[in-house]
Amino acid sequence: MNPAVLVVFLIVWALIGLVTGLWMARRGHDPRWTLIAVALGPLFVPIAYERVERQPRSARPESPTTAVPPKPDGLRVLIGFDGSPQAQQALREARAIFGSRLGTLILAEVVSFDTAAEDCAEATDEVSGRLAAATADVTGVEVRHEVLAGPPGETLCWYAADGKADVIVVGRRGRGMSRRLLGSVSAHLVEHARVPVLVVEPAAPESPSARPSGREAPSHS
Repeated sequence: MNPAVLVVFLIVWALIGLVTGLWMARRGHDPRWTLIAVALGPLFVPIAYERVERQPRSARPESPTTAVPPKPDGLRVLIGFDGSPQAQQALREARAIFGSRLGTLILAEVVSFDTAAEDCAEATDEVSGRLAAATADVTGVEVRHEVLAGPPGETLCWYAADGKADVIVVGRRGRGMSRRLLGSVSAHLVEHARVPVLVVEPAAPESPSARPSGREAPSHS
């Protein structure tokens, strides 16, 4: 075979696999499928079509709930959480903004369909522990923890659309490669959610001039 033809063939082979793998990742599956997809090329297309799940779902049959009853007229605030600094900032801002109007605080983390598989209970247990730790100091309101499976933006919309939340709060992530390839969660929510969406900007970094130098002030005695 002509070397140039072989190179073109291999490039097309890998590109078909790459596009298929990224499609699976955007549909809520583990991005590591992309590595297998690139190797298998067009052979991976029927595998992906058969394996991909099309409907978000709960990754756990039950979600822990605090003993505090919800306020009859309180807001049900859904916070998309993944343990990142942006998510922690979103949680802090939501508590500060809604204050006494907060009736139920729903902390939800969205995992891939692969993580939510029956043989990955340890992974979802770890997520549940992270959600519980994040709300350990929350008192006076009902707190719910939800581990969901699917594409993050679509899954949070699906959960809220079922009448379980009055507002969604998420932190804005950066503009890195993963955002370009897998899509922006906040942008999807703003465009598709049926309830109001609050996107919390990252906390501004502290300027060097505002930081203490660590040196003691000279004595003038």
